[in-house]
Amino acid sequence: MEYTALYRKFRPLTFGEMVGQSHITKTLKNQIIADRIGHAYLFNGGRGTGKTSAAKIFARAINCLHPKDGEPCNECEICKAMLEGSLTDVVEMDAASNNSVEDIRAIRDEVNFLPTLAKYRVYIIDEVHMLSTGAFNALLKTLEEPPAHVKFILATTEPQKLPPTILSRCQRFDFKRISNEDIITRLEYVCKEANIKITKEALKIIAVLAEGALRDALSILERCVQEEVDGVIDEDKVKELVGIPKTVLINKVIKGIINYEPEEALQSLDEVLRDGKDLNNLLWEMIKYLKDILVYKTSKELSIYNKEEELQINELAKKTSKERLIALIYALSEIENNIKWSSQKEIILQTGIIKLSTNANQDGLDELRKKVDELQEKIESGNIVIKSNTKDVKEVESNKVKPEVKIKEAKNKPEKADVSNIKSEEYWKNVLEKLKQMGKMVLYSNLINTKAKEKDDLTVEIIFEKGLTAFGKGLLERSDNKAEIEKLILEECGKKMNIKYVDAENYVPSKKDDVENMVKELNFDVNIIEE
Repeated sequence: MEYTALYRKFRPLTFGEMVGQSHITKTLKNQIIADRIGHAYLFNGGRGTGKTSAAKIFARAINCLHPKDGEPCNECEICKAMLEGSLTDVVEMDAASNNSVEDIRAIRDEVNFLPTLAKYRVYIIDEVHMLSTGAFNALLKTLEEPPAHVKFILATTEPQKLPPTILSRCQRFDFKRISNEDIITRLEYVCKEANIKITKEALKIIAVLAEGALRDALSILERCVQEEVDGVIDEDKVKELVGIPKTVLINKVIKGIINYEPEEALQSLDEVLRDGKDLNNLLWEMIKYLKDILVYKTSKELSIYNKEEELQINELAKKTSKERLIALIYALSEIENNIKWSSQKEIILQTGIIKLSTNANQDGLDELRKKVDELQEKIESGNIVIKSNTKDVKEVESNKVKPEVKIKEAKNKPEKADVSNIKSEEYWKNVLEKLKQMGKMVLYSNLINTKAKEKDDLTVEIIFEKGLTAFGKGLLERSDNKAEIEKLILEECGKKMNIKYVDAENYVPSKKDDVENMVKELNFDVNIIEE
């Protein structure tokens, strides 16, 4: 007996068997019941979401001799002929390989003939966005005013490539990504029917890897079945077959990056590479792992990890900030893009990991947050006296006599130089805010503690009061990054300005200035003295 792939063997035969698209199947069934069938439909959505299956079911349902509640019976002569692929009244065409004007003209000539057995002649054109411009023009007139016995069902993953004249003549249905829960439920049914032994954890991994495409999930399951014929398919077997490193190794790499331990990160990375894992899969898994840490830090929710792995994620979540996690995700995504065009993929990845795991790339937000938290703790403990604007001292109520935190100012110490003027300071804050809103977190994190000062009418100096690292300078000097910053400055100040980076590392602020800057974000005055 000829072998049939799982995704073909378990293709849904009715609207009720379709997974995750009830908003579409309900509308189509209502149209069939009310006999209000349109002449052209556009099914849009990602791969493996059920577009072709829905088109075939719809074609059977409108031609079925004994339909029930908008569903095909799959038992009558018409339905059986369609299922066997022997009915000439239903034509399936792949536009990826049949995209010429001649192919569409053949359809245009056929539509004038009445169907042989069915009520309607149905044309299902898959990947319709692949048609040439001439083919679209040839289809347009027929699609606009087709004979009453002809129905068109167009399917595509990229509707933006279709001409507006085609889109406006179709009823559009958007197929959404199938949820992991729905995919797992369907896989459990398939495994039960096919007598496949698999663990719950393995099903979760397959659902995540499928990325909302049920067909991809069934293809991954089939590959696992062929490898593990008699045994039980577990989580490690799935990861091994698709080339994904084990979670424990991903954890070690990410831990080395978060803890600023490049040696640990590189050692773990080498261990993964020795196993021959695909670099794209490795980066995908690292980005996903960082995303899961960020989600856990925000909502305390995880879905596909066991207890031990949850504890590891919880530990990493405590050691880093949300801002740094976002910056790492963007940085790894940039590495992934660079690898695509490089012949030295491993070198690009290794140098990228070294940069991310060194203190040169540390987000200034971490240091600022730490200082503010320390000051807030001292305020709440009563160790700092707070003065109002009227200079009335409000003593902190406490059952214990608590000492005041007092800092002695050095006499005759020079005042901190003013490195910015009001104009440049105002628009520089707006530039930083725009970088943050645009998702340019790597640029934002390297510029967050800087100030701007217009040197002359053509130049604005970006002053790094805490010093400019070699990594930060290399990043900011890149032509695309520099052009982006100059563009934002032009939008804010209304004139073209060249930017110059100034390292003010040799400048040492007074202790009072340092503390006052640290509490600048607070909404009350703090008077700090020392005897």
